[in-house]
Amino acid sequence: MIAQGKDIGQAAARRGSRATAPDKPGDPAGTYTCCLMKTLDAAQEAAVRRIVAELKGRPGPLIEVLHAIQQDLGYVPEAAVAPVAEGLNLSRAEVHGVVTFYHHFRRAPAGAHTVSLCQAEACQSMGALALAEHARRRLGVGFHETTPDGRFTLEPIYCLGNCACSPAAMIDGKLHGRLTPARFDELIAAQAKSP
Repeated sequence: MIAQGKDIGQAAARRGSRATAPDKPGDPAGTYTCCLMKTLDAAQEAAVRRIVAELKGRPGPLIEVLHAIQQDLGYVPEAAVAPVAEGLNLSRAEVHGVVTFYHHFRRAPAGAHTVSLCQAEACQSMGALALAEHARRRLGVGFHETTPDGRFTLEPIYCLGNCACSPAAMIDGKLHGRLTPARFDELIAAQAKSP
C-alpha cells in the first residue's frame, strides 16, 4: 500500500530520503513521480564518482569499485548503486545484486569497533554457535547489525585460519582464539573503554 499525503513525507524523513508530492493536488494515490529515493551527500557522491572513474577501465571492475567505496566511505550506501551502475554501464539490479550477495559489503556504517565471529565448521564444533548467541545477547544485536550507541558491529566470518584455537573471533583486526563467553565479555569491556 502506498502512503498518502504527509505520511509519505514523514516516512521519507525517518529514512533520510526524499519523496515527491503527487503531480498535482488531488491526484489519486500512486501517481507519485518518485518515491523514497535515497541520496548521497556531495562528498560521498564525489568519492563514488572519482572511484568509478579511476577503476572503470579495469577488467570486471565492479567488485573492486565496491571495495574501494567501502574503504573510502566505510560502507556501500544504497544511493551509490545508481552512479556505480551508470559509470560502469551496468543495470542497477546487477550492482545491487553484488552488494547484497557478498556479506563483506556493508550497507550501513559500521560501529566504532567491528566484532567478527567465526562461523565455520571447525569453530562450530568447538562452541561457536553458543558463543554467537552469547555475543548477540551481550551486544543486543544480531549479525550485520550495529549497537544503538554505534560502538559495536557484529559480523559473521567464515574461517579466520585459526581452527586449532577454536572458537575464534577478530575484533578490530586482532585475532582471538579459544574464546569463552567470559573471555568475550572481557574483550568487549576492554574495547568499550577505547575510542
